[in-house]
Amino acid sequence: MKSHWKLFHKKAEDLHPEEVVFLRGVKQYMTRQNAVDLITSKFSKFAEVYQTYQDITKALNERNSELLESTILDYQKTNTEMDTAIQTLRQNRKYVLNSAKFEYSNGPLEGINRKIKNFSFLELIVFFHKKNTPTFS
Repeated sequence: MKSHWKLFHKKAEDLHPEEVVFLRGVKQYMTRQNAVDLITSKFSKFAEVYQTYQDITKALNERNSELLESTILDYQKTNTEMDTAIQTLRQNRKYVLNSAKFEYSNGPLEGINRKIKNFSFLELIVFFHKKNTPTFS
């Protein structure tokens, strides 16, 4: 199953429980949903973390702030990395819930910042030098 880690990052509804495929890690034909169920049935701690991840993803995709808040507040520690992630979400709960409620995004601003950072200092000097150089026609 190590080769099929991407299955666990998919949304639950994208696992296509009716579509049978050959999974090399298991060396069997089965549905992707069955593969996920196979692992979550053997590892209960992983099943809890996986369900929390699915709930958070679903809440953010559907902009469901109530589901997001209940998932964050009802989470029980499992001594995994998810504990740290949930603790961070709890500390910033107000802002996380606002991101689910509103459609505002700082994505365009982050894109501009990335472009600025990708410019090297030398490129900036050349850019401003060309811009301020008088041209004689």
